[in-house]
Amino acid sequence: MRAAFIDANASLAAVMRKLHRADDLPMAIHETPDITPDDLPGVLQGVQIMINDHTHCPLAVIKRCPDLKHIVFLGTGARSYMNPEELDAECGVKVHIIKGYGDTAVAEMAFALMWGAARGLGNMHHAIMGGGWPRTDGMQLTGKTIGLIGFGGIAAEMARLCQGIGMRVLAWNRSPKSAPGVEFVDLDRLLAESHVVSLHLLLNDETRGFLSRAHIARMRQGALLINTARGAVLDEDALVEALTSGHLGGAGLDVFVTEPLPAGHALTKLSNVTLSTHSAFRTPEATDNLIEASLEHCRRILRQGG
Repeated sequence: MRAAFIDANASLAAVMRKLHRADDLPMAIHETPDITPDDLPGVLQGVQIMINDHTHCPLAVIKRCPDLKHIVFLGTGARSYMNPEELDAECGVKVHIIKGYGDTAVAEMAFALMWGAARGLGNMHHAIMGGGWPRTDGMQLTGKTIGLIGFGGIAAEMARLCQGIGMRVLAWNRSPKSAPGVEFVDLDRLLAESHVVSLHLLLNDETRGFLSRAHIARMRQGALLINTARGAVLDEDALVEALTSGHLGGAGLDVFVTEPLPAGHALTKLSNVTLSTHSAFRTPEATDNLIEASLEHCRRILRQGG
């Protein structure tokens, strides 16, 4: 049995080489982050396990990879790049995702974006770089209410951080949950009462466009919206309108419907946004966790006989 990391950048390749053990199955590391789907059949000849960071895997292409049995996707967003059920049913290829590797890293980014949006740091930074000196009032977060939509590992870490600065924490989850110091409420109440709303939903057919125009309209006047989940879990056009009208006071966004964010996108023209480059998970600690988890998937598959 053989594995191949098909689209490693230099840093991920280095971590894979560092953590790969002598008794692990052979691992071909392709430092080709710009690989295309049409390249996959050639790369995956004789390969049973694909490690995939960000490459699209259309059904028609995977059908041309007869040796492939497993795809280990580096993260939770595999559905943005492939249809797991379709690949299983049509090709017998199992898709594995990795949860929890960057919970703390992503929560810390959400926390940072919240502070940046609350105090207008992005706008002040760019203004100062251009010779300006704007001084505007921000939102003091201590004593305010944050609403967490979705409550997995990242949201639990975000709750811990927010409790630490004296914020009241509300949460909504599709299935019943409980957590110390967190009040679970219905979605309408969360939207109405929260000074900050932070999204923590996996992207799937049920959550695509979840935070709709109607939901955004129900958020309290001047609230902040933070998204470190996936861009497609909200109505991006409605968000732009709410930020432009002043219904929302600001947003901190690490993820977007189209990435990289196109030049001239409406979000880049707003002064009340703080933007980052889908980098919430990028810390050395999270990367080590991610690659080690991918190797553990390979070890488990090997133990189970493929």
